[in-house]
Amino acid sequence: MLQAMRNKMHGWPSIIVLGLAVLAMSLFGMESYFMSNDDAFVAKVGKHEIDQRAFQDRVNQLRQQAAEQQGEQFDSSTFEKNETKLRILDGMVDEQLLLQANADWGLRVSDQAMREYIASIPAFQVNGQFDGTSYRAWLTSQYKTPEMFENEIRSSLAIQLLPSAINDSTIATDAQLDRFLKLLSQRRDLRYFQLPRPALDNKTVSDAEIETWYKAHQADYMNPEQVSVKYVEVVGADLPLAAEPSDEELRKRYASEKQRFVQPEQRLVSHILINVPANATPEQQKVALAKAEKIAAEANPGDFAKLAEQDSQDLGSRRLGGDLGWLEKGVTNEAFDSALFAMQKGQISKPVLSSDGYHIIWLRDVRSGESKPFEEVRDQLVKEATTADRDRTYNEVAGKMSDNTYQNPTSLEPASVALKLPIKTTALFTRKGGEGVAANPKVAAAAFSDDVLVQGNNSGLIDLGNNHSVVIHVDQHVPAAAKPLAEVRADVQQKILDERAAAVEKKQADEALARLRKGEAMDDVAKSLGASITTVNEVVRHAQMPAPLLTQAFLLPHPAAGKPQFAAVDMLDGSYVLLAVDKVQDGDLSKVPPEQRDSLRQQMAQAYGYEATRELIDQLKAKTKIKINQQRL
Repeated sequence: MLQAMRNKMHGWPSIIVLGLAVLAMSLFGMESYFMSNDDAFVAKVGKHEIDQRAFQDRVNQLRQQAAEQQGEQFDSSTFEKNETKLRILDGMVDEQLLLQANADWGLRVSDQAMREYIASIPAFQVNGQFDGTSYRAWLTSQYKTPEMFENEIRSSLAIQLLPSAINDSTIATDAQLDRFLKLLSQRRDLRYFQLPRPALDNKTVSDAEIETWYKAHQADYMNPEQVSVKYVEVVGADLPLAAEPSDEELRKRYASEKQRFVQPEQRLVSHILINVPANATPEQQKVALAKAEKIAAEANPGDFAKLAEQDSQDLGSRRLGGDLGWLEKGVTNEAFDSALFAMQKGQISKPVLSSDGYHIIWLRDVRSGESKPFEEVRDQLVKEATTADRDRTYNEVAGKMSDNTYQNPTSLEPASVALKLPIKTTALFTRKGGEGVAANPKVAAAAFSDDVLVQGNNSGLIDLGNNHSVVIHVDQHVPAAAKPLAEVRADVQQKILDERAAAVEKKQADEALARLRKGEAMDDVAKSLGASITTVNEVVRHAQMPAPLLTQAFLLPHPAAGKPQFAAVDMLDGSYVLLAVDKVQDGDLSKVPPEQRDSLRQQMAQAYGYEATRELIDQLKAKTKIKINQQRL
């Protein structure tokens, strides 16, 4: 809009208009530049603010996950809806309530738990053991320090502290289990017959009926809104690169970064942990220390694994005989680290106190650090230099494209000319996406956004991943429109006939049900309608039977002696079935295998735990001041 005003306003009239605008701003609106009543957060939970960037990151993360899971069925417009955004924000509020409860009640994720979780990640393991080299390589690829990643893991685990504690303390009693199993394995004796399709007396459909039905159901016959877009893309792999770096340049880089190619010293470690409770009393500390000293005095390399399995309170390593694998400096906490790297190979330490408790450490082996020669890492250096050059070139070009398309918001032409990149065009596509770049949910979302579709501006730079980005501009817009009646006439006519048939069949089913409930024999009712009865005894909930019939069979109340329960069942295909439940028997619990009972008990406990967690969160919400800023969604 501002660009359009600038294009149309020239000379002294524009000076008068702009002068009046400035005067009005100074009199009535200038303070809004300095005093804003619009809060910067999306939600405020107690004193903690959930900012817009964190919220948008979560939306983008969930959108990407949904796109990967749903494939062609993914509808990006779902994430533009206010109810979806509120549901996502509600989840973030729940997380913050749990974190605040952790702080209030003194719950924290121990260093040991955090390390065990990281060590259990398959990407960081070699032959089932944590591998420090793989861990460091991954951190480097993600541009993260160990501290950054550990904080992320700690936060993630912290959200689960209370739910996990609730789940662990929740039980399903034998009475609850038996009651559920009786229902789950309940058996029912059924009789049923399907009503024959009635013949329509009148199959004539007038033009007026077709017109009326079409207008009433026009939403069912819409061609969806479509757009096609022009776009300029930057693909890092296609950009020209400088020549391969010389050996001299590579050797300089090798010399300056030589520490990267040194395999640090590693130590093969086992330990036995004796926990010391948080906020332990002096007496509790004394008991734990005495136990640890006794174990340390008895321990020797021959029976260390047995002692660990017997006495260690580190559940993660206990089943492995205390084995922690190969460790490098800085992986464990400071106290453990200091003791470990002061030991000699084969030595068993005295108790070492850390935030987790007392450790008895056995240093089983030592691998000295080794430096890789230049020749061995030359190819890696070339690849890194080339990748860095490619990234640098891509970022430079993508940055220029972003600046150019922002400065010229109504056209891609200036950016195309300046960067010598062609303008391409997609085929028409809907909000669900299309082909090529339009298959990317980010592109589809941008194409139908207000700024691009309604205001007619270029999009911002859309990052498609792997050094690939685009800026789009709407080329063609086809609004949603009803299909012509002539195109759908046959379908409308059939729908009208189907409705007539369904109404006749519904009436027939209601009449038959009324006869059964008045006491008329089911055989007589079926015979009068030209139907035959099917009898099935001891039907269970997972029986092979049409879903609507099976569902209704287990919704009907228990029949009284000699008085069946009846229902007319809509089979959802235009037909009806008359159903009778004659007998109900509880499941035979003696036939339930112990492993099935155990599995079901665990599932029920998890379900009860989930409900208990929801109740806790509801209580926390009731006691916490929560403010949602709808304008920031």
